[in-house]
Amino acid sequence: MFEQLGLVGCGLMGGSFALALKRAGLVKRVVGFSPSESTRARALSMGVLDAVATTAADAARNSDLVLVAVPVAATESTLASMAAALPLNALVMDVGSTKCDVVLAAGRGLGEAIGCFVPAHPIAGKEVAGVAHADANLYTGCQVILTPTMETRDTPLAQADAVWRALGCRVRQMSASDHDAAFAAVSHLPHVLAFAMMNAIGAQPQAKDFLSLAGPGFRDFTRIAASDPAVWRDILLANPVQVLSQIKWFRSSLEALDYAIHQGDAQAIEALISQASEARAAWRLAADAP
Repeated sequence: MFEQLGLVGCGLMGGSFALALKRAGLVKRVVGFSPSESTRARALSMGVLDAVATTAADAARNSDLVLVAVPVAATESTLASMAAALPLNALVMDVGSTKCDVVLAAGRGLGEAIGCFVPAHPIAGKEVAGVAHADANLYTGCQVILTPTMETRDTPLAQADAVWRALGCRVRQMSASDHDAAFAAVSHLPHVLAFAMMNAIGAQPQAKDFLSLAGPGFRDFTRIAASDPAVWRDILLANPVQVLSQIKWFRSSLEALDYAIHQGDAQAIEALISQASEARAAWRLAADAP
């Protein structure tokens, strides 16, 4: 059990982590900081926090576990502001969706304290943001990717693994570069497509009429277009090389369908759809396997 969680960033991800830790009996006290006074007050009233800190450093001070749940662009400044206040053997994690930039930011921000830092990416979330939507069940059953730095010590890495597993997560380790390449394909590109889809329809004069006819398939496909704009702006800017590479792959695939439709080539169209359908079925089979 941890004596104190220092929560820096009291939104959906950070708030859900605090609630999950409390429910699992893994922490005695949660002290949190958010730059928004209303967020701090809401987190306190919801029981996410036991006490409010006035700075990130105050949240980290005397905390043997610190979770940084801020936009990825704010990682370096946040870590730098708390570095001097961190206890010697504290475990520090983030929950950012990109990792190469976070590793670099941690190296610059934490300095000699870098050994306590374990970059983490829980594959969980909602299309709504804010502590009001914090949920102790958010991480249950989800996958968590750890991307330890060259300086990460063995003890905090083992602690990080144990914490997420205790919350009911499946934990996997990989390099930051492998993480960013993979999630550009399976997370960042899908968001780009959902944003582009809604904008493409919205730009047309008949947009309102078209959307009035949309069904469950459209709803499911575009759900993530409602994601937090500032969060996804930072994610896309943090991983541009990999995201642009995935856009190139998608453009090539779309052009193949475009060409087949232009040619009226029923066989080619069916083959491309079958290829996608079979790949989707195989993925679901593997994902559902115990």
